[in-house]
Amino acid sequence: MSGSAADCQFWERVLAKECRLYRLRNKERISVSAASKLLSNMMCEYRGMGLSMGSMVCGWDKKGPGLYYVDDNGTRLAGPLFSTGSGNSYAYGVLDSGYRYDLTVEEAYDLGQRAICHATHRDAYSGGYVNMYHMKEDGWIKVCREDVSELLHHYQSEKQ
Repeated sequence: MSGSAADCQFWERVLAKECRLYRLRNKERISVSAASKLLSNMMCEYRGMGLSMGSMVCGWDKKGPGLYYVDDNGTRLAGPLFSTGSGNSYAYGVLDSGYRYDLTVEEAYDLGQRAICHATHRDAYSGGYVNMYHMKEDGWIKVCREDVSELLHHYQSEKQ
């Protein structure tokens, strides 16, 4: 998620509660598509009220893996990869140059780390750590938590 910390935290909790209610009522998990549509509809209700939130909704459901981008205007897009936040244009530069459909898992991890690292290096409002998670069919795993400055030194030393 990106945007105002308060908005992101609030809407993440609201969506989580709505997804839990769906599961209790219907005895099955909500689809990734439906969860993203739910968030999009909630954002549409508050369009123009100064919210600051961009989010990626991902998961596995009966149709397989799903990834959606939803923002504070209610925009909802499905796709294979997204970047959000003030550094997203820098991240897209790295992602677009390195993405291909047949990336191995390790190559995908490296590409994601590079994209975030270079975005935080170029964008004054980004920084800190790369917290990477991998969404799998049976749940998610935490891949890493890397300090961006250490990653940047690592990538710069690779060039030399």
